[in-house]
Amino acid sequence: MADRLRWLGHSTVFVELEGTRLLTDPLLRRRVFHLWRPSAVGLDDLGAVEAILISHVHYDHLDLPSLRRLPRSTRVVVPLGAGRLVKRQGFTSVTEVMSGEQVELGEVVVHVVDADHESRRFGVKTESVGYLVAGPKRIYFPGDTDLFPGMAELGPVDVALMPIWGWGPSLGPGHLDPERAAEALKLIRPEIAVPIHWGTYYPLSWRLGSKPVFLEAPAAHFAREASEIAPDVDVRVLPVGGTLPL
Repeated sequence: MADRLRWLGHSTVFVELEGTRLLTDPLLRRRVFHLWRPSAVGLDDLGAVEAILISHVHYDHLDLPSLRRLPRSTRVVVPLGAGRLVKRQGFTSVTEVMSGEQVELGEVVVHVVDADHESRRFGVKTESVGYLVAGPKRIYFPGDTDLFPGMAELGPVDVALMPIWGWGPSLGPGHLDPERAAEALKLIRPEIAVPIHWGTYYPLSWRLGSKPVFLEAPAAHFAREASEIAPDVDVRVLPVGGTLPL
């Protein structure tokens, strides 16, 4: 199979590079607490996944029921301090990492990089991290982050998977909105930017009403801002489940 990435919704991206298959922050359920998505995620056509990359411990990024859909032999890379949450699910190969470290996964090297985002759940507090997947191409996955000057040290990259929103009509602290995500492109200097972390989940109470504006508007807003702020970057807006050949 040729190199490719596929956005499965929210922050979940399947990356295949040099035959190595990775999955970021898997959130695969149709319903998560009070949130809903039109369909669950099918994994059968992705093949065996060598490793899962977890950016931080918030429930929409480290979703234990979603992890349990994957073979327990799959390697899971998590921020330092989050390993026990994953090991309790029966995973036998769990690697805890900190920013500045790197992990060899198949034919690629994954560099652990900074992220500016608070990460805690039920007394478990870890740093948030991003990942730079390096092979013939360099793919940057920030997890959740705000804009920070250190992004300039990451680029240039071939593809930046840019979080641009959340799941509701407003954002909490430590997230990029479309404007700040476009500003980040100037620092990261990607050839291609793919917006993620938008347009997937919304509250069940809105299921019977009209389609919420925030399911579509953030991506168009990001594309407009990027065309002004970072016009050399090729913005590719994928639908949930959409594939980008590399």
